[in-house]
Amino acid sequence: MRETETKKGLKARIAELADELTASERKIAGVILADYPYGGLVPIQELARRTRVSAPSITRFVAKIGCNGYQEFQRQLIGELKQRELSPIELKVTEAPARGAHFLIDYTHRLMRQMKFMAENMPLQQFDKVCSLLTDTSRNIFILGGRVTDGIAFLLSIHLHQIRSRIYHLPSNAELWPEYVLRMRKQDVVILFDVRRYQPNLAELARVISEQRQSIVIAVTDKWLSPVAAHSTHIFAVPIELKTAWDTQVCLLTLVEAMIMRVSEADWPATRKRIESWDQIRFSLSNRKVAKKKKVASEK
Repeated sequence: MRETETKKGLKARIAELADELTASERKIAGVILADYPYGGLVPIQELARRTRVSAPSITRFVAKIGCNGYQEFQRQLIGELKQRELSPIELKVTEAPARGAHFLIDYTHRLMRQMKFMAENMPLQQFDKVCSLLTDTSRNIFILGGRVTDGIAFLLSIHLHQIRSRIYHLPSNAELWPEYVLRMRKQDVVILFDVRRYQPNLAELARVISEQRQSIVIAVTDKWLSPVAAHSTHIFAVPIELKTAWDTQVCLLTLVEAMIMRVSEADWPATRKRIESWDQIRFSLSNRKVAKKKKVASEK
């Protein structure tokens, strides 16, 4: 199996080959993806019954996505299922310590390898399409991350606020989400960040948005694919593994910064005008606050 295949989850590999699948293979993929990963953990005879496709056709399908037989396909599914929930304590057991180099140098090299992998495997047309959506000022943009990734989601929202209007960063309190969901329209964009140890409420939020508001949901996740992906129009599966106890967010941050740059430069005159107006108000408020403090101090 090629190295790039081992780094990508089965779901991502099926999605990449969607245009190359036969009619029978599309049936198999549909049943598996409808209840992923559990749909592929049944005996091959049961999968054949559900799909109304022969067992040999299923064997050819799993070979096409890079597996040496149905048993290996199921072993990879089970492995993915376990990997999706690993904590730093469990990852510590399988970490690869630095060898022959200072820790910082080794760690930096690991990050560079993952960033290189992301750059070489990023669906560039999809990246361009998403940036085009974010550039369209007629659309509202809603952004939210998980327990760890919401910091990156907030960073994206802060920069987009300065570039264009109609940017909303959802609060972490799920009780307040209905207010934002009710604002969403069909043409609007919702970006949800969710990496392993996924948050069930984000997947439920994505489902509600997709079914009730029909907005465009974009999932920024990892190779095991958050359940959010099942309700998403666009999916970015970003590398997070470093063979350390802690997953990295550097590739997520790189993706976000690239989006910010691309969107800001799509109409630089408009971006510049907004930033100038933004800063004028911000500096005015800041100077007014300082002047007020000085006045109070002088009166004491």
